[in-house]
Amino acid sequence: MCRNIKTLHNFKPPATDEEIRASAPQFVRKLSGFTRPSKVNEPAFIRAVDRVSEAARELLDSLVTNAPPRDRQLEAAKARARAADRFPHVADESGAVIHRHHPTNILPV
Repeated sequence: MCRNIKTLHNFKPPATDEEIRASAPQFVRKLSGFTRPSKVNEPAFIRAVDRVSEAARELLDSLVTNAPPRDRQLEAAKARARAADRFPHVADESGAVIHRHHPTNILPV
């Protein structure tokens, strides 16, 4: 779950509100132990996602570093190479790639 949360500090261009917001549901899911909230718990999840997003934005805006900003494309290429080493793809007869994990596990907000 949380291993999908990406580092957002010290990139050029800086992290967008959408990127920060995308990391918040993953964090809330990890803390709660639920992948999807029930109807009765959904308001609490949404509040938690809102607050985590705000806290993350505040954190990123206040961090200071002397390191040069990282390149998003270069970091993404490195991550793809690591993933290819860790999780070899399995192809079906048509040549389509089958992944073990699907990235659309998104909390409705």
